[in-house]
Amino acid sequence: MKDQTGRDVHIPRIPSRIVSVVPSQTELLFDLGLNDKIVGITKFCVHPKELVKTKEKIGGTKNLNLEKIRSLKPDLIIANKEENKRSEIELLMKEFPVWISDVKTLDDALEMIQAVGELTGRSEGAQKISTTISNQFTDLQRLTSNVQPLPAAYLIWHRPMMTAGNDTFINSMIEWCRFKNVFGERKRYPEITESELAEASPKVILLSSEPFPFRQKHVDYYQGICPDAKILLVDGQMFSWYGSRLRHAPGYFAELMHLSGE
Repeated sequence: MKDQTGRDVHIPRIPSRIVSVVPSQTELLFDLGLNDKIVGITKFCVHPKELVKTKEKIGGTKNLNLEKIRSLKPDLIIANKEENKRSEIELLMKEFPVWISDVKTLDDALEMIQAVGELTGRSEGAQKISTTISNQFTDLQRLTSNVQPLPAAYLIWHRPMMTAGNDTFINSMIEWCRFKNVFGERKRYPEITESELAEASPKVILLSSEPFPFRQKHVDYYQGICPDAKILLVDGQMFSWYGSRLRHAPGYFAELMHLSGE
């Protein structure tokens, strides 16, 4: 079957030794009941908390231990175009079936969930998860259809200051929250300056919990740059994890909109 980058991936049988190098997709595999099939995960795969402790760690998402992966003899590796390093994945492709996701929108995420279910012989479970997520986002859209989007900035790093632009899953989730990304005309994850942030005049600044661990001291710092903005510490997993954790996102977004003054 094809992966989300359009590559043909030959998987002759339902895999029994899976390595996942993407945290949100690792959680999905567990939620599909594949605990006994998962043999390797990254050090950033933190959900489900108890189950991930029992699995072999094969490095970070962009710093994979290729020799350890080889020793695990996987019959499927699940990766992501953005989160993993292309050179490392290309090396693994020469030896193992590698299925790569490419997720920028909710529809992409739902497609990924169903595809992983098909790959692993868990189509029914994947369809249930996908349907639940879709229904919850539809409910969120219905509840917020009359809300005027607030100008917002979403920060992922402090020094250098970095935000999320368009062509990202985070940007898609920002829009589902009924925020208008003030840096939405920029690509990917651009660096910005204090003056650029001030000039953008966001009504809300969202400080993500990952990859940079923003804290209260940073709230105070950004309040100094944009004194009229509402500064909120937010759960980055709700904005950037595109697997089964999306079941928790619509409720979180509704609460966030309330906190932001919607």
